[in-house]
Amino acid sequence: MSGIFSFSGDEDFFSGGTMHLSPGSCPGVYLPPRKRLRVAAAPSLYSGFEQKQTSIEVLPDECLFEILRRLPYGKERSACACVSKHWLNLLSSIKVNESVQEVESEGFLSRSLEGNKATDLRLAAISVGTSSRGGLGKLQIRGSGFESKVTDAGLGSIAHGCPSLKVLSLWNLPAVSDKGLSEIARSCPMIEKLDLSRCPGVTDKGLVAVSESCKNLSDLTIDSCSGVGNEGLRAVARRCTNLRSISLRSCPRIGDQGVAFLLAQAGSYLTKVKLQMLNVTGLSLAVLGHYGAGVTDLVLHGLQGVNEKGFWVMGNAKGMKKLKSVSVTSCRGMTDVGLEAVGSGCTDLKHVSLSKCLLVSGKGLVSLAKSALLLESLKLEECHRINHFGSLGFLVNCGSKLKAFSLVNCLGIQDFNSESHLSSTSCSSIRSLTVRCCPGFGDASLSFLGKVCHQLQDVELCGLNGVTDAGVHSLLQSCNSVGLVKVNLSGCVNVTDNTVSALSFRHGSTLESLNLDGCKNITDASVITVAKNCYSVNDLDVSNTLVSDHGIKALASSPNHLNLQVLSVGGCSGITDKSKACIQKLGRTLMGLNIRRCGRISSSTVDTLLEQLWRCDILY
Repeated sequence: MSGIFSFSGDEDFFSGGTMHLSPGSCPGVYLPPRKRLRVAAAPSLYSGFEQKQTSIEVLPDECLFEILRRLPYGKERSACACVSKHWLNLLSSIKVNESVQEVESEGFLSRSLEGNKATDLRLAAISVGTSSRGGLGKLQIRGSGFESKVTDAGLGSIAHGCPSLKVLSLWNLPAVSDKGLSEIARSCPMIEKLDLSRCPGVTDKGLVAVSESCKNLSDLTIDSCSGVGNEGLRAVARRCTNLRSISLRSCPRIGDQGVAFLLAQAGSYLTKVKLQMLNVTGLSLAVLGHYGAGVTDLVLHGLQGVNEKGFWVMGNAKGMKKLKSVSVTSCRGMTDVGLEAVGSGCTDLKHVSLSKCLLVSGKGLVSLAKSALLLESLKLEECHRINHFGSLGFLVNCGSKLKAFSLVNCLGIQDFNSESHLSSTSCSSIRSLTVRCCPGFGDASLSFLGKVCHQLQDVELCGLNGVTDAGVHSLLQSCNSVGLVKVNLSGCVNVTDNTVSALSFRHGSTLESLNLDGCKNITDASVITVAKNCYSVNDLDVSNTLVSDHGIKALASSPNHLNLQVLSVGGCSGITDKSKACIQKLGRTLMGLNIRRCGRISSSTVDTLLEQLWRCDILY
C-alpha cells in the first residue's frame, strides 16, 4: 500500500505492465467475472479526493458587475449578454459613466416595440446592443394595456445604456410610473420629443422630473394620462424654454389653471398647440389670444366648456398675428360670431378646418371670406347649418389666395333651382375642389362651380347621387385653361362613359389620376378611351364597375405606351384568367395592383402574377 501513497503522477502507476486482479491472486476473496474496467472509471479510486467545480456564477453580483463594466463595448458585451438573463440584466444596469471604456453615442439608431414584443428583457437587450453602434436616438414602445410586460425596470435599462436618447414614445403602458420616467429624465437629458399616451402611473412628479433635467424638450404630447394635472404643466412652462409644440388630450386633471399658465408663460415661443377633450373654459382661449404671439398652428377638439365668448376674445385680442392654421372640431362655442372674430383678428390665417361645428352657418363663412384675405384653404365637415348659398357665397367673396375648398358630409347643402340668382364672380385662384357625401349637391351646383372656378386641377366628387354627365360636362368646359390632373368620381352612380370620354378628350394630356370606383355605369368603353387619349395617366381605379377582359387588353395594347403605376380592378366580375398576359405586360411599370373580389381570376393566375410581378404590391 505504501507504493500507492508514494505515487506522484510523474511515473507509471505500475511499472510491470497492466495491473489487474484475478481470482487466483487473492485466495479467499470471491470476485465474480466481469469486463475489464475502462480508464475513465479510474477516478472512482479517488472519490475521496475530488474537488468541487468552480464557476463564475458563484461570484456575488458586485464582483460580476466590476468584471462586466470593464468589458469593451461591442461584440464582447453582446456575447456576455447572451450567456444568461442574469448577465443581461447586470450589463443593462451599468451606466455609461460607470464603464471603464468610453464610447461615443450620437443617437443614430431607432427601435420600435409593439404588443407582446415589448418586454423589459428586450429593452435590456436594446440597451446593451445599441451602445456601440451609434447609440439609440429614438425609441417607441406600444404596449398592450394591462397585459403589457414593460415596467420601470425596462425603462431603467434604457436610461443606463442610452444617454443619447432624443425621442421617446410610451403608449398604453399601465405598469410604467414616475420612477421609470424620472430615471429616463435624469440619465437622458438630451430628450427633445416626449410622447406619453395611456400611462396612468405617470403623474405630475414624473413631469416635474422631465422639466428639471430635459432642457432641450421641444415637443410634448400627453394623451389620456389620468395622473397628470396642472402642477406638471406649470413645471414644464417654467423650465422648458425650448418647448415649441404641446399636445394635451383627455387628461381629466388638467384644467384652466395649468393650460392658461402654460400659454401665458410659453405662448411667445410655442408654435403648435393642440387642446383636445379637456376640462377648460373660454379663459384658456382668452389667454391664448393675448399671449400666443408665436403660435402658428392651433387645433381645438371637443372643448365643451368653451363658449362663444371664448372664441370671440381669442380673435379680438389680436395677439395671434402669426397664426396660419386653425382646426376646430366639436366645439359648441364656435359660432358665426367666433369665426368672424378669428378671421379678422388673425391676419395671417391661411388654413381653416371646421368639423362638427353645428352652429356655424353660411353667414359666418361669408364673414370669414371677407376678413381673412390671405386664406388659402377651407375644409368643412359635418357642418349641417351651412347651405348652398353660404358655401357658394364664400367662394364669391373669398380673396385671391384661395386654392382649396372642401365640403364633406354637409347635409344642409341643397342643389340650386332655376330661379336662384347669385353673382358668378370668378374665383380663378382655386386649384382643388372636393365635395363628398353631400346628398343635396347636384348638377346645378356643379354647373355654378364651373362658372366660378376656371383653374381647377384637382377635382374630387365622391358619393354624389345627384351628379350626372350633364353636371360634370359643364364643369369640364370651364377648366380648359390649365388642365385637370386628378379626378375622383368614386360613388357617382349616375356618371357614364360619356363623362370619361369628354374628360379624356379635353384633359387627356394632363390627366394623371382617375378614380371611377363604384361608378356602376362605367364599361370597357371608358378604359378604351383612357388608353387612347390619356397618355400621362399613372393611377387608374375602375373597381366595382363593368370593366372586363376587353378593357384590360386595351390598356396593355395602348399605342401611347401607358406608364401605369397603380391599377385597381377590384370587384370587376368581368375580368378573368384571360387577362393574365395583359396584366403581366402592364406589370413592367406597375407598382400596385388591386384584384380583390375578382372571383373569375383563379388562384393559379394569382400565384403566377405574384411570382412574376415581384416588384408590384398585389392585393388579392
